[in-house]
Amino acid sequence: MSYELFVSLRYLRAKRKQTFISVISFISIVGVTLGVAALILVLAVMTGFTDGVRQQILGNVPHVLIQKFGEGLDNPAELVTAAEQTEHVLSATPFVAKEAMLLSQGNVAAVSVKGVGKQHKVFSQELLTLDGQPILESFFAADADRPGIVIGIDTATSIGVAVGDSINVIPPMFNITPFGMVPKMKPFRIVGIFEKQSSLVDSFYAYIPLTVAQKFFDSEGAVSGIELVVERFDLAPQVAEELSAEFGFPYVIRPWQSIYGSFLSALKLEKLGLFIVLGIIVLVAAFNIATTLIMVVMEKSRDIAILRAMGANARSIMKIFVLEGFIIGTVGTGLGTALGVLLAHYADAGIKFLERTFGIQIFDQAVYGMEHFPSDIVVSDVVAVMIMAMSISLLATIYPAWRASRMDPAEALRYE
Repeated sequence: MSYELFVSLRYLRAKRKQTFISVISFISIVGVTLGVAALILVLAVMTGFTDGVRQQILGNVPHVLIQKFGEGLDNPAELVTAAEQTEHVLSATPFVAKEAMLLSQGNVAAVSVKGVGKQHKVFSQELLTLDGQPILESFFAADADRPGIVIGIDTATSIGVAVGDSINVIPPMFNITPFGMVPKMKPFRIVGIFEKQSSLVDSFYAYIPLTVAQKFFDSEGAVSGIELVVERFDLAPQVAEELSAEFGFPYVIRPWQSIYGSFLSALKLEKLGLFIVLGIIVLVAAFNIATTLIMVVMEKSRDIAILRAMGANARSIMKIFVLEGFIIGTVGTGLGTALGVLLAHYADAGIKFLERTFGIQIFDQAVYGMEHFPSDIVVSDVVAVMIMAMSISLLATIYPAWRASRMDPAEALRYE
């Protein structure tokens, strides 16, 4: 052990007349600990919320959407084949969409009616269906007197219908009759109701068979667009770029980021803002470290003078106090990292414990659409916080250590 480290450790120990300085050192360590723990916890929660919102978005919208300016796609088979041959694409599903009103028992709800095929992801969700009847058979039954329709539970609740009931779909289209223009209307049978808590998109959709939608909306042989699902959500821009190079204007090929990316960018900006704000806590703790070292320098002026007289150079004196601040920063950062990771890992359990203990609701699952309180620990975030805390702690030691190294031993010992 070098004598600089030995002296630094001795200065951190409390003696009777230096108890106040040791208390300040303890407060500095606690400040760094709380600042680092708060940063790690908040970053983990913000990351969890961002991932949760992204999963809600990707669970309801396509990873890549292919459409055409001002009209539908009249060559869906060609586009589907080209998309399925593109690397990283798992599926390509054409659809027909039209805004419409759902009418039942005098109640009305506005939705976007979407004609889909058997591969659509709505059939992978939790569905309330007719007892003993597979949803696909009921939905695509060709011999049924009324075609099937699947609606969201919010829509079903607002118009008071259940599985098996009949419902009329009224698009903004008209039939010309001898009595004038009559709104187009078609009865459907509800074969399924899907439920997705706090859905960002699906609450506004109703699903009918693709062939029925093409005929009902006068778009036989054409579709409104094609939905692509890729292997990983971050590959969507790459796939969209490849297809855009093959199919130029008037085709519009967009990844999900271009549709909902601004919302996620706002969450990332909020995360950065919280990182900066909470980083001030660590900065305040660093000022405590600087204050502690300044007081130690003032208290140990005689010891510094003796060390200089014994042959210690300015660099060694500076190293002593840099090491002291480094030890305070390292201990605080280490304890804060452990505490922050622990709190982030057990955030959901902690929230539920507080709710049970005090009988309050802190996290409403129905509002956020998440089963658990989101907290996702990212190693890079933890490392960034540790580096920032250690850097600030070391910067706080520079001025006190420099003052100690510049001290004149003769002046310090003059009145001793």
